[in-house]
Amino acid sequence: MSKFNSMLESKVMPIAGKMAGQRHLQALRDGIVLTMPLIIIGSVFLILSNLPIPGYNDFMAGIFGKEWATKMAYPVGATFDIMALLACFGIAYRLAEKYGVDALSAGAISLAAFLLATPYKVSFLPSGAKEAILVDGGIPTTLMGSKGLFVAMIVAILSTEIYRWFIQKDIIIKMPDGVPPAVGKSFAALIPGFTVIAFIWILRLLVEQTHFGSLHNIVGELLGKPLGVLGGSLGGTLVAELVIMLMWSCGLHGANIVGGIMAPIWYGAMDENRIAFANHEALPNIFTQQFFDIWINIGGSGATLALVVAMILKARSQQMKQLGKLGIGPALFNINEPIIFGLPMVMNPMMLIPFIITPLVTVVATYIAMSTGLVAKPAGIAVPWTMPPIISGYLATGGKLSGAVMQAINIGISVCIYYPFFRMWDKQKFTEENGIQPAAEGVPSDTKKDIV
Repeated sequence: MSKFNSMLESKVMPIAGKMAGQRHLQALRDGIVLTMPLIIIGSVFLILSNLPIPGYNDFMAGIFGKEWATKMAYPVGATFDIMALLACFGIAYRLAEKYGVDALSAGAISLAAFLLATPYKVSFLPSGAKEAILVDGGIPTTLMGSKGLFVAMIVAILSTEIYRWFIQKDIIIKMPDGVPPAVGKSFAALIPGFTVIAFIWILRLLVEQTHFGSLHNIVGELLGKPLGVLGGSLGGTLVAELVIMLMWSCGLHGANIVGGIMAPIWYGAMDENRIAFANHEALPNIFTQQFFDIWINIGGSGATLALVVAMILKARSQQMKQLGKLGIGPALFNINEPIIFGLPMVMNPMMLIPFIITPLVTVVATYIAMSTGLVAKPAGIAVPWTMPPIISGYLATGGKLSGAVMQAINIGISVCIYYPFFRMWDKQKFTEENGIQPAAEGVPSDTKKDIV
């Protein structure tokens, strides 16, 4: 156990600490979070348009007309289809904040740069035609949504780096002291803003001379596809989950750090499932953001709801009993900081073993169940991660009971893994509370009984 602790301290913690403090990863995480409220709102309308209730379609058609489902989808498109736009602005804003420069100007410039990087061509199928044609002059909603996330991330970081360099080097237009601050900031952004727009414009012109045709195509081919294979495979997912848990083991929010890198993959997969679900087609992806939020992180990272239940039902030590009572409320809403730092999990060799193993086992179990068709795949519905289990599994699959059943099975698996380690930890705490010395050679047998 001491070797394991030494490995965490000497190998994992320095790397994890650097990643956690890396401003670009933090900006990616915080910027993408900006999209979540709208995605959840859109998901509510997606659920309402696909409720699995007999007679529901006829009831809604009788009130709103035959096209009620199409009208119900308006808010869905208005929220999901601007995911990349919001992320671009949010990432640039947060990164500029960390540099201490005007975040609003940085966000606006990056947004303009992202639109400049996007070809204004929309696919259109004329009446009676068999093949669609590209029509100029329209902003493609597909590239404003999840498919444009990678370009949005790159443009946001690149444009903000250029912007802050000019600001920090004081290469700006300065206005007299009497000018209002808002006006002064606008003029200060002129030179860096022009440089950003000119740079992206030249880059677009150069890429258009290649077979890729656009920045979106080149980023998708060189970055999106390899990461998509990694994030969409069982092996890649297990590696990502292992890294998350190792970071948590050092006291760092692993899900936020790794999520900043993998979010475009998992959100893109979620959006593909959302489109397929709305069109009543087969769902193409298993690994989406909801896969982790709903089926793996039950009770929080490490699936610690099972551990809290064990504390309440089986704990002998007062410390574990009280911690279980304090932790059950947050755990039902997938918040487990009281357990991670109160047990603690962090740097605790005994409890880190099930903490790391449990999510890996449930990833494999859930993948097998979904890939074989025993359990419905995530329907692309962004159920809030704080939604209690069973309810969230039902909603995330678009009203399929199998989603809730799989959550119950994962809780059972987690209990089986955690319980033996919890018994040892609880026995240790019980011994400490009662002042019982550990059994050793020459210790009377009646004393040894007290320890059992």
